[in-house]
Amino acid sequence: MGRRKKIVRECETLMDQPEQIRNIAIAAHVDHGKTTLTDNLLAGAGMIGEESAGQQLAMDTEEDEQERGITIDAANVSMTHEYEGSNHLINLIDTPGHVDFGGDVTRAMRAVDGALVVVDAVEGAMPQTETVLRQALREGVKPALFINKVDRLISELQEGPEEMQRRLTSVIGDVNDLIRGMTEEMDDIDDWTVSVEDGTVGFGSALYKWGVSLPSMQRTGMDFGDIIEMERNDQRQELHERTPLSDVVLDMVCEHFPNPVDAQPRRIPRVWRGDADSELAADMREVDPDGEVVLMVTDIGIDPHAGEIAAGRVFSGTIEKGQELYVSGTVGTNRVQSVGIYMGGEREEVERVPAGNIAAVTGLKDAIAGSTVSSVEMTPFESIEHISEPVITKSIEAKNMDDLPKLIETLRQVSKEDPTISIEINEDTGEHLISGQGELHLEVQTQRIERNQGIPVITGEPIVVYREAPTTESREVEGISPNRHNRFYMSVEPLSEDIVETLRRGEASMDMPELERREALMEAGLDKDTAQNVEHIHGSNILIDDTKGIQHLNETMELVIEGIEEALDDGPLAAEPVQGALLRLHDARLHEDAIHRGPAQVIPATRDAVHTALMDAEIRLLEPIQEVRIDVPNEHMGAASGEIQGRRGRVDDMYQEGDLMVVEGIAPVDEMIGFSSDIRSATEGRASWNTENAGFRIMADNLQPETIKRIRERKGMKTELPEQIDYF
Repeated sequence: MGRRKKIVRECETLMDQPEQIRNIAIAAHVDHGKTTLTDNLLAGAGMIGEESAGQQLAMDTEEDEQERGITIDAANVSMTHEYEGSNHLINLIDTPGHVDFGGDVTRAMRAVDGALVVVDAVEGAMPQTETVLRQALREGVKPALFINKVDRLISELQEGPEEMQRRLTSVIGDVNDLIRGMTEEMDDIDDWTVSVEDGTVGFGSALYKWGVSLPSMQRTGMDFGDIIEMERNDQRQELHERTPLSDVVLDMVCEHFPNPVDAQPRRIPRVWRGDADSELAADMREVDPDGEVVLMVTDIGIDPHAGEIAAGRVFSGTIEKGQELYVSGTVGTNRVQSVGIYMGGEREEVERVPAGNIAAVTGLKDAIAGSTVSSVEMTPFESIEHISEPVITKSIEAKNMDDLPKLIETLRQVSKEDPTISIEINEDTGEHLISGQGELHLEVQTQRIERNQGIPVITGEPIVVYREAPTTESREVEGISPNRHNRFYMSVEPLSEDIVETLRRGEASMDMPELERREALMEAGLDKDTAQNVEHIHGSNILIDDTKGIQHLNETMELVIEGIEEALDDGPLAAEPVQGALLRLHDARLHEDAIHRGPAQVIPATRDAVHTALMDAEIRLLEPIQEVRIDVPNEHMGAASGEIQGRRGRVDDMYQEGDLMVVEGIAPVDEMIGFSSDIRSATEGRASWNTENAGFRIMADNLQPETIKRIRERKGMKTELPEQIDYF
């Protein structure tokens, strides 16, 4: 173990030199080779044995990741690399590529300053490549490109140097188009496109451990002709020795990715809305190890011995054992039990971790993924925007009633570790609902509960999450309290797509200063008078207070909002969440005496008013839809497009790409359950496909009553609809 000690010591020295630190993530479409590449880098840096790299998948530490051959959790690792005579500390996060785990990617981007985007040379830029790029750029993270699996162009597609260069140039062009399109609105980013000449593009084969870039070719004198020749003559080992992949990539990281000192001044304003002139802001911009402690938690893991580990980026100050730190959104402080850094997949405890590093901390019992942890109370970082919301739900119950308390405990833990999963616990029935990004996401989480906690569980059929939304403007309706002494007058109208999107991304919220919020809403298309009177935002719904000088309304407003939130969480059609509603409170009559306008009066009255107004605004069910892309050989194209059309979907585009046909379209999530086995049998297993959640759309009128009835039955509500709903 002497060598490991030596590496830990090197890391400890480098931790104090932020100029020598690079915090990076590796991100890509599923199966483009991120994890194999990470193994190579570890081997090159001397962290794992040469021979096992690529087979070991050192970063896929969970059993289920090894079995499925995909990365599920983002994994952290640190390594050192000698570049131009000085040693660098590289903290790397390997992120999952599968769409169901997109939440991990977004959280990882918050901790890093550079993203190495990996693209498969044969497949080119794919839907998920676009998503991970967008996640990186939105967080102000600088991209570089590595084109992997170049060996396949030589051995499988038998391409010569000219063809190969043409193909690689077109992949680079596609990636740059994406980067340009996403950054043209951003003032703080100049030109972040990648190019071979600048050395921000690398090529190679993670499986056979060789790589090249323009700087490396100049250094080793190898060009594509030599590579093709050696690859064809099976001299792969020699190829690896002459131009090892890890050197090419790690040099690129040291040369082209910003260190924390360069990056933090640009990134802090993007991710933090606090006072830019405060001392705290200066500490973070300057990566000051002597400043106040600020840690952004991006990941919570469980260590069987140490309990919960919070991993995240230290933006300022130095974290040490025994500190009492505040966790945003909770009361009191937590005491740091230990601090560490990652070495390979393992955590090494160290005395302290200064600003600019990625730290692993135990003892922060109140932290969840996304918390801001600090030595003084402060404005927390922007909440991490997850691009997608849960669309599919399963019920889960313990086989043995004795396991129930343990199951509830475990479910709470799961939602702490993965904010893209939502959990609803029903203590009365013992049936709990777990919602996530897709079938795989839920399957993985339930398997882990069984495997890691040893709790046998029964899961129900997958249930799709619907939404409800108003479609026209309602008239003004009256809600009356049970004692008939309080009346509320409200109306509802639908919000535009742009405003809903702005709310969903968190670009306008109640935590923002009023002026900023007003501008964001007006920019999305809300008129000035309305934007000035925003009283409350709940999900993607807005409450406007249009009342004038009503006595006692101020002290009653909290209850009004509570009633409205209740009404919006359980819409009038099928108790599904309401989205995209603009509620206006026009007038209210309140009882003089506070006793007669308590919660038992106000909440039912406002709830009632909201539901009546929504029904008057012809509220309809929205169903979640997915974009589907299928790559399939010509002869199976008809079968593939038939699979989409037979699922109430529509095919938007078909085109040739290489020797495959690509079919693109959309289909409702509800109909996509079981898609994978059907498409396999329809195309003799020769199709590869990819789905991405694409939000919600209104369901056809003729299907509405039937679906509403089905959901109401499942929820044990009475099945006949209120008579106002006859507009289907």
